[in-house]
Amino acid sequence: MQAVPPDSSPNPPPRALRVLVVEDDPQTLMLTVEMVQLLGHWATGVKSAELAKDRFMEGAFDVLLTDIGLPALSGYDLVESLLAHHQLRVIFATGQTRPARPVAGTLWLQKPFGIDQLEEALATAADGLSPGSEKKALEKSSPEQPG
Repeated sequence: MQAVPPDSSPNPPPRALRVLVVEDDPQTLMLTVEMVQLLGHWATGVKSAELAKDRFMEGAFDVLLTDIGLPALSGYDLVESLLAHHQLRVIFATGQTRPARPVAGTLWLQKPFGIDQLEEALATAADGLSPGSEKKALEKSSPEQPG
């Protein structure tokens, strides 16, 4: 993957985030990392929750953007294990239906999503979330697809 220089973004974000993307589909992983970088943030990606846990270091990432339907360890399991020991903002990016009771303090980004929805999710994550302020506006009414 090629890094996109931060100055190539037409409207750089007020605060550049460090984003860890976890996605098992190689093409989706590459495209998501590229979109995050085009928005002026730093991003790296891994293809499994296990790799994400191995590479995670406290303070290295501001946001975890993860799929839920990952092989072996799910995105839910990854988030549960990381949030037990680390401060981290989480965006679930998935084709699965948003649960009635999402994990507290997390955002839900419905696949397929475009750069505008990703930008909104990252901006919300940058602002931080207070309990109960999950952005339902991030959901798009689209056909369900496997996460």
